[in-house]
Amino acid sequence: MKEQKPSTKIIAGAYKGKVLELPSLDVTRSSKSVLKESVFNVLQFDIIDKIFIESFAGSGSIGLEAISRGAKRSYFIELDKKSYSILVKNCKNIDIEKCQTIQGNAFVQTPLILDFMKNSKDEIILYVDPPFDYRDGMEDIYEKSFRMISDIKADNIFKIIIEHESKLEIPERLGKFTLEKTRKFGKSSLSYFSSDE
Repeated sequence: MKEQKPSTKIIAGAYKGKVLELPSLDVTRSSKSVLKESVFNVLQFDIIDKIFIESFAGSGSIGLEAISRGAKRSYFIELDKKSYSILVKNCKNIDIEKCQTIQGNAFVQTPLILDFMKNSKDEIILYVDPPFDYRDGMEDIYEKSFRMISDIKADNIFKIIIEHESKLEIPERLGKFTLEKTRKFGKSSLSYFSSDE
């Protein structure tokens, strides 16, 4: 019997029901459907015509959901080779014209994209979902994520969403961004930040 590949579906919007392949679960932890649904229930129509950046993209299921719901374009950053090839396949399956995929280190590439877009009139939603499993060299991944966000100078950030372990203490402020709310879903939580300006 052929082993079934892990997959998920687009929940709503133009590509509702389209199947997305997922990397093997030992590499990335797919964002559970309940988290994904919650993100877009919070954003609702605010997603329309925004630029969506998914750092640590894995299969790209969050950014592709954003495209399905009206985001202008999604940028995906993924380091792992296997996950990246699945990400590209998923983008081709949804709308490759609206996808920009980057294979590389999220801590290097995310600031480069934000810098590149800082004079754009487009507003940006940044989704940061560092791997939970603290692979070698990953022990300080949340600190690095917080530092990356604190260093953002761009004025066109609409919202920053961090997916993280529920037991993690989230700072009230990161640079010019203030914590609005945290929503818990068992072991995972979502924290929403917006700019003070």
